[in-house]
Amino acid sequence: MKLATLSASALLPVALLAQSVTVTTGPGSTIQTYYSLEQGEQSSIPLADWDLAFEINAFNSSILVNTALTGEGPGAGRVKVYETNVTMEDWDLLTVPDLDNWIEIQNSEVYWSAGALTHGNDLEDPLRLSVGWGTYNPVTHTIIGTDHVIEDTEGGYKKLGSIPGERHYSFTYAGIDGSDQQEATLLKSAFSGKNFGYYSFATGGTVDPEPLATNWDLLFTKYISMVPTAYPVTGVLQNKEVSAMQVDGVPTSEAMWNSADLDTAINVIGSDWKSYNMSAMQYEYVQDRTYFVQDRSSNIWKLVFTGYGGGTTGDITFNQELVSSVSVDEDAYGQLAVYQPGGERSIEPGLGRGDARSPIHPGRCRPAGACRW
Repeated sequence: MKLATLSASALLPVALLAQSVTVTTGPGSTIQTYYSLEQGEQSSIPLADWDLAFEINAFNSSILVNTALTGEGPGAGRVKVYETNVTMEDWDLLTVPDLDNWIEIQNSEVYWSAGALTHGNDLEDPLRLSVGWGTYNPVTHTIIGTDHVIEDTEGGYKKLGSIPGERHYSFTYAGIDGSDQQEATLLKSAFSGKNFGYYSFATGGTVDPEPLATNWDLLFTKYISMVPTAYPVTGVLQNKEVSAMQVDGVPTSEAMWNSADLDTAINVIGSDWKSYNMSAMQYEYVQDRTYFVQDRSSNIWKLVFTGYGGGTTGDITFNQELVSSVSVDEDAYGQLAVYQPGGERSIEPGLGRGDARSPIHPGRCRPAGACRW
């Protein structure tokens, strides 16, 4: 059998070992950019191209709402989504806004599989009766859906009822007063290999902005963060099966990736590597902060963020360095071989991905300064 061996220069070109990179989210952060640490930018699309995103994974049914969309001009707001106290059976009774009795809900900024419409699920419960957007009836083997309402950037309201199936999502949407009612279906097979399939209210059809899940590691985008209340921020989110670690309080030249754990939370990098100094009227960057990211191929990359163009350009600049890559060793089965640039090869018998002692075991580098040799 083969062993995945970590090597600082085994497979990837030397040019990838250290470089400065700029990825844009566009003026006003109106663009989403999918980025591969090994191959660079994969695609960029307008943030406004989609309204709903439906998880394609056969074992999950997360539904995201594009709450990062904001309007233009005085008085314009952002998209909001509410959970109502009305079921799909009483669809026609939902005709006017009732904010006092609705719950504003958000996409998780930690897990892709916890979209806004998944709010209230009890999937950890052995009975697994609620998936958030509806409750399963074990007698009739049907899901009784809960109506949701989406508030657009101009203050208009659209009601939405969703009934995902094994191979598709079927959903109904209309104005809050029932006007312009539409029935729609999104086939999972049309988005094979993707994390999500997308739908646009503007076009009344599906859109396909996302690269294959295996082809990207990071998404540069605007999203909603709880700081501490819901607020749109611009930052970096990790793909599924990509883990990362934040190292604070250590000079970036000394920070080490293999002295603590990596974390699968999608916002390890997030947006707080920058802050705006109102007095100086410029962005500032956290000193001595380093990120290490394990990509979809298990290569380890070191990232240090150095610049942000704000609303003017949306450009995000960072230094990127490959610190460990994966090769194949036919002769060292059962051992983890670790190489450090300029260092010696060490063999750790029995260590592998997921071992609690392994440098690639999921987790987070804490406390600040713990990742220093």
